[in-house]
Amino acid sequence: MARYDYACGQCGVFEVVRPIDAPIHEPACATCGGAATRVYAPPAITSPHSVLRRVRDAAAASAHEPTVQHHMPAPPRRNAHPPNPLHARLPRP
Repeated sequence: MARYDYACGQCGVFEVVRPIDAPIHEPACATCGGAATRVYAPPAITSPHSVLRRVRDAAAASAHEPTVQHHMPAPPRRNAHPPNPLHARLPRP
């Protein structure tokens, strides 16, 4: 369903909701029944956060140009000494 804005000369702006594939016709004002004209406005486009934009760009690029790993990532480091001495007595896998 699409939302369209129309302006009535007497009542102001009102909204009409109808399917996108419905034929275009100028509706009458719901309040006074007068003629209304379509109001055109720019689309409401928002800017996503930079992290979200980078993830989307990376996903789009990887669909056509996957990244190639040249080396294995380093394994996670283990602490030689646990921060709490009581943890040293816990069983290890």
